Amino acid sequence: MSSEKLAERIGKILYMKKGEKIEIYDLREATDITDFFVVCSGESEIHTRALCDAVLEELEREGIREHHVEGYEHAHWILIDYIDVIVHIFLPPEREYYDFERIWGDVPKRRLDDKGEGEEEN
Repeated sequence: MSSEKLAERIGKILYMKKGEKIEIYDLREATDITDFFVVCSGESEIHTRALCDAVLEELEREGIREHHVEGYEHAHWILIDYIDVIVHIFLPPEREYYDFERIWGDVPKRRLDDKGEGEEEN
């Protein structure tokens, strides 16, 4: 699966689990760190863990395993690393504080709409 398809798949999984403000950042022209960030918010620590679990479990069923996970214990900012796609699941205060929208505002970005489909923003 291409990194772009993987990012889209992750976005749809997050959408199905009621992730909020789901955005896919295309970093391919901006950095060598990764190809895509998938960013979303959860309503509570329980919700952010459920979002993380859904991504891990669904992709593992499809034969895709994560490289590593960080932040699961405290669940304020959970990072799931798939090498070419990095997932960031935030509680709203942490998302506001780290402000990815400002830091990565110059890269192409898609926000998932109310049907789980991407809308190009840049």
